[in-house]
Amino acid sequence: MLKHIELQKQKVPYTLKVRARAKRLRLAIYCDGAFVVTAPRGIGEGMIEKYILQKSQWIIEKLEHFKSFSGAVFVKKGSSKEYAEYKERALVQARARLEYFNTFYNFSYNKINIKNQKTRWGSCSRKGNLNFNYRIALLPPELADYIIVHELCHLKEFNHSHKFWNLVAQAIPNYLSLRKELKKSGRVF
Repeated sequence: MLKHIELQKQKVPYTLKVRARAKRLRLAIYCDGAFVVTAPRGIGEGMIEKYILQKSQWIIEKLEHFKSFSGAVFVKKGSSKEYAEYKERALVQARARLEYFNTFYNFSYNKINIKNQKTRWGSCSRKGNLNFNYRIALLPPELADYIIVHELCHLKEFNHSHKFWNLVAQAIPNYLSLRKELKKSGRVF
């Protein structure tokens, strides 16, 4: 449900989502400027607005931050048509690059899945499954490789410790500049 609230003399639109499974109020501002409030059932609109007003400084700062990326390419959850078009290409790419990079690491993994995710480039499960956003097929190869190696290294280090980043650096020594490039372009989650 689309709503509006005045924050610091600005009329700010937001989407209110009331969910039975929500445990608490949650505010999210996405890189495309969308402001979403998720609330548990049973919380009145007055309480929701009061909470938003308490967080008004943070909300305005985030909205202004994302406005500064005008012209950047933002990743949103894609259409099912686009997903179907690029899913197989992304899977072939992920398999080939995992096989190549795993010659350095020799890690064991289970399934490789290609997903249509809104907020992630990839993930690694405790069961050893590697998941990638189909949009890796649309990235420059060096950025896709960084994402693939990042998830591959989580098989050994299920965290972002120094040990983890040292593993990434073995195959992608310029990983810091690639991370910055993803952030600068607005394509990082």
